[in-house]
Amino acid sequence: MYPGNFEYHRADSVEDALDLLADHPDAELLAGGHSLLPAMKSGLASPGHLIDIGRIDALRGIERDGDAISIGALTTYDAVIDSEAVAEGASVLAEATRTVGDAQVRNRGTIGGNLAHADPASDLPGAVLAADATLVAQGPDGEREIPVDDFFQGMYATALAEDELLTRVEVPHRPDAAGAYAKKPSPSSGYAMVGVAVALTLDGDVVDDVRVAANGALDHGVRLEPVEGALAGESLDDDVIETAAARAGDDVEDWALMDDLQASGEFRRQLLSVYARRALEQATERAGAVAPA
Repeated sequence: MYPGNFEYHRADSVEDALDLLADHPDAELLAGGHSLLPAMKSGLASPGHLIDIGRIDALRGIERDGDAISIGALTTYDAVIDSEAVAEGASVLAEATRTVGDAQVRNRGTIGGNLAHADPASDLPGAVLAADATLVAQGPDGEREIPVDDFFQGMYATALAEDELLTRVEVPHRPDAAGAYAKKPSPSSGYAMVGVAVALTLDGDVVDDVRVAANGALDHGVRLEPVEGALAGESLDDDVIETAAARAGDDVEDWALMDDLQASGEFRRQLLSVYARRALEQATERAGAVAPA
């Protein structure tokens, strides 16, 4: 199918993009295009104006600044995967990004476009939740920091205002945190039917800090707080991991689970526990090789 008619605008700077958004409130932002263009071709999206932000260099790149890693919104998946800073200090994000799409998608798609689109089956919402990221948006009134726990609000819905632009993602640099991401991919698309991300630190063999999050199960990325609570202060062994993983669906109502042609809600509830266990086992194994900060 072909998209409907639209007026194309190219933004040369963040300020230019914000001005264009103000002039055209019905506009959609074009970054890598892997989410928006298929939606336009299928008729799911039909913007009257398209604002191309793909050439704003200020939104691209990865920088380590003390205890934080700053990732520009236009940074490609491939650049995230290749970053030593991300691999060392936010391994859960590096691992989840490696599972996105194929080589062509990873070379073109952007981390900011992924998160702003907020597809519930995408791999990155769970990873940024586990990594305790902060999302930075810019609008007419300047910059605004959005804690990741407040960012995802529903199906394709985020805390971004209509007149704001996601400019960067800031992730704590935690080389002491072992990260893992395990997912059940859709056999038709590769998107996550369920994906679980884990970032944990140990004090000896005792869990000092842990964040566990999921995507694909509900209409947005969520923390699995019952799993975190079952792990906090515990010495990790197979029984503790099994008990914690079994609680992955404790706070999830049946009606809230995704139910579609890919999988029923009941099956997704089972997958949550299975993939929580797999991610925890991987993170536990890696935690033994992580040097203290």
